[in-house]
Amino acid sequence: MSTTASASPGNQLWGIYYTDREYARLLGDPLRTVIEAPTKRAAEEAAGKLGFESPWAYPVTAEQAKQALWLPQRKRQARHSPAPKHSPGIHV
Repeated sequence: MSTTASASPGNQLWGIYYTDREYARLLGDPLRTVIEAPTKRAAEEAAGKLGFESPWAYPVTAEQAKQALWLPQRKRQARHSPAPKHSPGIHV
């Protein structure tokens, strides 16, 4: 996701917060990140894959998304060729 957050067709912006709401309130209830996904469950799963522990997704607007502590970068469309494999070689 770019810093100019907006959802693509079929997706929605989901703010990722702490599941433990009491702990979140102690921290000022920070918006940890924003995920673009079609459903709440998909957003929570995506946040978990990014390393966020116990994510809780809630719909957010593009304006609210700008307040996120961290935004994932969009994946590049260009395909990279695989790295060449190195053999250990033969030592005499």
